[in-house]
Amino acid sequence: MTVTDTPTAPAAPVREAAARPVPVTRAYRFELLKLLSQWRIRLVILACWLAPALFVAAVSRQSSLPVDTLFGRGMHATGWAGPLVVLGFAGIWALPLLTSLVAGDVFASEDRLGTWRHLLVAVRSPRRIFAAKALASLTVILLLVAGLACSSAAGGVLAVGNRPLTGLDGHLLTPTGAALRVLLAWVCVLAPTLALAAVGLLGSVTLGRSPMGLLLPALVALATQLLQMLPLPVAVRLALPGYAFIAWNGLFASPMQLGPLVIGTAVGLVWAVTATALAYVRFMRRDFTNPTDGDSPRLAITAGALPLVALLAVTVAGVAVTTTAEGSGIEQIKMERSVATEFAHLYRQQTGQLHRPDVTEGQLRATAACTKGDLADEAHGPGNDWRCVVSWHLPGIEATGTAVYQLDVTPDGRFMADGDGPKEVNGYFLVRTPAGDTPNPLWQFDGNVELLGTTKG
Repeated sequence: MTVTDTPTAPAAPVREAAARPVPVTRAYRFELLKLLSQWRIRLVILACWLAPALFVAAVSRQSSLPVDTLFGRGMHATGWAGPLVVLGFAGIWALPLLTSLVAGDVFASEDRLGTWRHLLVAVRSPRRIFAAKALASLTVILLLVAGLACSSAAGGVLAVGNRPLTGLDGHLLTPTGAALRVLLAWVCVLAPTLALAAVGLLGSVTLGRSPMGLLLPALVALATQLLQMLPLPVAVRLALPGYAFIAWNGLFASPMQLGPLVIGTAVGLVWAVTATALAYVRFMRRDFTNPTDGDSPRLAITAGALPLVALLAVTVAGVAVTTTAEGSGIEQIKMERSVATEFAHLYRQQTGQLHRPDVTEGQLRATAACTKGDLADEAHGPGNDWRCVVSWHLPGIEATGTAVYQLDVTPDGRFMADGDGPKEVNGYFLVRTPAGDTPNPLWQFDGNVELLGTTKG
């Protein structure tokens, strides 16, 4: 008896399921968790949400104030001066360092740890890895900026009170108006902050394990600050990526000086988009099987530095074409107009302190005659040798009142006016009122000159 083999059906081919990339949302949550699990990031977040409030409250209680800082002399008068003092400090030091710490290390950390292969196997999409890391770093940076703003505002309002704020042209802002402009000022500095963060991404991708990638945003910010201290042409000054860190000053004038702020914000956003695009292109071209890829100095120059230099040239040309401002933007007629306008507003404040009959700016007809050094006509440019004589008229009095001010004007258009007499007007830091001695608003005051002239079109 023979056993015949029964035919069997051929086995169906086994189809392996195609590996799908991890969704961006999951990769984003993973990258955000990685950032927030670092002790230094947690410590910085805690500091940003606590330190500004403590600083503003402590300084507001002291007799000496940071008068060399914009709005520093107002920290005794209103709680809304504190967040502006912190904003000025943050634009110079805090925000560049924070972007370096977060964005400047988000890609380089994978190079140092040698975890690129594991990450690529887990996510299976370089594009989604880049998007997740960029979004995670952006989230942490926004959290840090929000902490600085909210903490400093809370510390100022709790320590001093929700009181009116004197603007840079001497007019009083209501507490609600001051709060809205303070919030808008912090929102406006997000543009240069994003520009520095994008530079950090580019440095982190291009320079790999080199510590220069971590320091690049801080170095760019430092170079920008040094350039801002020089008497540059207006077109160059406004085209720098960090100009919006100081252009928010124009929000506290009436009418608001929005021209420089809009240009500075636009330049910052252009830098943010361009640097992020350069970082993305470089990341997609990386050889992750080569641990030394990205360590070439030549590559850092050609892929990072040269495109940013070309971008600066393009923005300078664009600002020069769209504006009519020439030279430093600080001109005699602008100085005279700014000083006279601010004096008129502050004179009304002093009138209210002394309980004198109220007058309007139109009735005062305040004018200023300013000179700079030996130049009586066509004076221009920054310097501490500006001198202005303010004249005004009171209703029913034929005599013309005069007051003298010595001015220190910085290259960015900010000036500090120091009263030089007469004593009963602006020669002393206190005035006698029925309620006692109070600070004299006409003694010293800060102002701002809009560097731009008229805008074409």
